[in-house]
Amino acid sequence: MISNPNCKINLGLRVLRKRSDGYHDLDTVFLPVPLCDRLEITPLPDSQDSPLRFAQSGIPVDCPPDDNICAKAYRLLRQDYPQIGPVSIHLTKCIPFGAGLGGGSSDGAHTLLMLNQLFDLGLTPARLRSYAAQLGADCAFFVDNVPAHATGIGDQLTPLGFNPIEGHRLVLAKPSDAVSTREAYGGLHIDPSAASGPTLDQLVQRPIAQWRTSVVNDFETTVFPLHPHIAQLKALFYRHGALYASMSGSGATVFALFPKDKELPQPLVDTLGPTLLLSC
Repeated sequence: MISNPNCKINLGLRVLRKRSDGYHDLDTVFLPVPLCDRLEITPLPDSQDSPLRFAQSGIPVDCPPDDNICAKAYRLLRQDYPQIGPVSIHLTKCIPFGAGLGGGSSDGAHTLLMLNQLFDLGLTPARLRSYAAQLGADCAFFVDNVPAHATGIGDQLTPLGFNPIEGHRLVLAKPSDAVSTREAYGGLHIDPSAASGPTLDQLVQRPIAQWRTSVVNDFETTVFPLHPHIAQLKALFYRHGALYASMSGSGATVFALFPKDKELPQPLVDTLGPTLLLSC
């Protein structure tokens, strides 16, 4: 079985408060994006010495194979469903890591979805979301994979029922910088008044022309001084006519929205060069 785990962007991201468990309450909107990895899972004979064969190609991932989220998803589900037999998993990475796109989270969630189908487990979306949340805060989003308002640590999801960027061209670009979540949170100042204003699911219902001053990503305040290339990329989009531009998640990808009926300015395309990930 083959699937293509897609990534996501955050339409705004506000950090509301630090919780007693050490995590943070967030307010964000997740939007699925058609930049994908390739994931293949093949059942193996029960006589295999090891229940899991995992291999990865494409963009290198900075973790041992046993620690890959696909392997973790397999072991997590097999603990409760021993009827899951040996498998071979091959992951081809096309979504960069340290990019704020949730590529790894998507890989983990799609592993759960594929195992559920391959072994006829009959797990409901709610049950799959519960397992996915054990792998990572935003993994649950990729079970339903529809535009959603996310609260809690990013695991409390409410479908929007509409696509806020429909009718616009989406452009993704990532400089060579990679940003860790720990780095993004370092020195972050949390505004206590942020929780009292309109939530991001309300803000993204406004015209996109109004987003520039209202749909904000709090992590830009900590990431941009440390990674000026990311700030320069956002400024570049605005110089070339973007209606809205923002860093996604904790970075380092920057996305921009342009009118759908207009081609991207060629000087912008030339300047972006290899940093351009997607234009659709």
